[in-house]
Amino acid sequence: MTREVDESMIWDLGSDEGNLYLDAVNELRSLIERLDGSSGLGKAGSEELSLRKAHDVLQTAMARLEDEFKHLLVENRLPFELEHSSFRSVEADHGVEEEAMASFGAASTEDLILGSNNDSRRNSGEIVVDLINPDVISDLKNIATTMIASGYDRECIQVCTMVRKDALDEFLYNHEVEKLSIEDVLRMDWATLNTNIKKWVRVMRNIVQIYLLSEKSLDNQIFGDLNEIGLTCFVDTVKAPMMQLLNFGEAVSLGPRQPEKLLRILEMYELASELLPEIDALFSDHPGSSVRTEYREVMRRLGDCARTTFLEFKSAIASDVSSHPFPGGAVHPLTNYVMNYLMALTDFSHTLDSLLMEHDDAEDLTIPPSPDIINPVMVEEESTYENSSSPDKFLAMTRHFYSITSVLEANLQEKSKLYKDVSLRHIFLLNNIHYMTRKVLKSELRHIFGDKWNRKHTWKFQQQSIEYERATWLPVLSFLKDDSGSSSGHGSKNLRPRERFQGFNTAFEEVYKAQTGWLISDEGLREDVRTKASMWVIQAYWTFYSRHKNNVSERYIKYTTDDLERLLLDLFAGSPKSLNNSYRR
Repeated sequence: MTREVDESMIWDLGSDEGNLYLDAVNELRSLIERLDGSSGLGKAGSEELSLRKAHDVLQTAMARLEDEFKHLLVENRLPFELEHSSFRSVEADHGVEEEAMASFGAASTEDLILGSNNDSRRNSGEIVVDLINPDVISDLKNIATTMIASGYDRECIQVCTMVRKDALDEFLYNHEVEKLSIEDVLRMDWATLNTNIKKWVRVMRNIVQIYLLSEKSLDNQIFGDLNEIGLTCFVDTVKAPMMQLLNFGEAVSLGPRQPEKLLRILEMYELASELLPEIDALFSDHPGSSVRTEYREVMRRLGDCARTTFLEFKSAIASDVSSHPFPGGAVHPLTNYVMNYLMALTDFSHTLDSLLMEHDDAEDLTIPPSPDIINPVMVEEESTYENSSSPDKFLAMTRHFYSITSVLEANLQEKSKLYKDVSLRHIFLLNNIHYMTRKVLKSELRHIFGDKWNRKHTWKFQQQSIEYERATWLPVLSFLKDDSGSSSGHGSKNLRPRERFQGFNTAFEEVYKAQTGWLISDEGLREDVRTKASMWVIQAYWTFYSRHKNNVSERYIKYTTDDLERLLLDLFAGSPKSLNNSYRR
């Protein structure tokens, strides 16, 4: 980086000029020490005058060195660009972020973090970037050493702190990290808060893992063996910006426990936990103890917030009440939301399990907590949990996820009662339980729920399919039974064959008109239900048709088996259709 030389500044003329100036200052300081060392009783007036003048000159020299020190710090700053860093880590994004990760090709991890504009070093695996042009470090160190030796350590620290804090403040400002009060954060709508949390996570990781480490390294280089002074300068520089970031974390933890916030809060807590060893190392000494203490407190509050938000999620599911049935018996938005929510939480499995384990240990929980709706489904799920093959390392998550899905199923059972058509109730439960099972089987949730839960719920949606077949097709096919068969609700036992054909036609058309408007969105499930319906209908119809086709006028035999098979393919497509009464083969 090139810059215009200010000839009024000594070190802009070169280090040699600066060193000559320092030599002169050091000689002056030696003179003062000698004059101070002489006996005050026999000291001549001229010596007293010389000592006062020497102190005045030294004070002037210190003011000049203070200006030179500041000038070197300001003019030799190197930018620390956040866009060169892509975190959580470079390893992978957890899927909560809406923004796609950039493609970096074959770049190394270090290249991704540092970019190409910063010189860097690695100390024991840690990344240190140059925040100041390395060429002037020795000059800064020499000036600092001289000022401190002359008793001007406070002035030296103040200048260094002021310049470096301005650099850190500018970095935060450039990356839109605002100074917000707790009230400002609590007033934010979710979209704004969400954006600010994402910025906080990105900036916090950069600052702790690279910036603070580099800042501390810089102070160590400048102040050398004067460890206490270097630590004081470091803490004074970064304390206020760190408190600004921690205050935001505290404000988030104080906000209302809304389900949509949980993933972001977990992200903040997980990052805080991950960075804790680095915070402890950076602020291990007494000057940084207040930062270390505040950091741990904010992390604890974020953990409490995440845990209580998750625990209240179950109550939110239980309290979701509908006054109207969901159209077409399709997958309910609540089912979609809950299962996708649980899927997203698996990205924080270790973190969430640890938080829930703390809660369960405190509450002495060994089985899933009782839901707000007590029902047989819950008792059944508790039994399934006790025999689950889910991994031991996620026991707490398994307990609570079982409880949540049990409450969801209870809610769906209540919602199914809104349908007047019993067949549609079964389609609704079939759709929703199948959706739950598919989400578990095709995601990381399978490791949480285990094989027995999956088998149990596969059986459950298959049972709903069987119940649907019975509720829908037994009444329709009762028209095709022999007279010797059992009686039916349609009173078809004593009907003549042509009346049976007519009754079947009417019943089938009613089913067709209703169930073409019902929706099974999963293609595989839809085809399975259609195939089973076809097996029921075609076999019974063909048997009856073969027995009576020669005894019944063709005008009563409205459909062939091919017609019926083709019409059954229209069911569950979500588009209501009706059959023309004049339909003929």
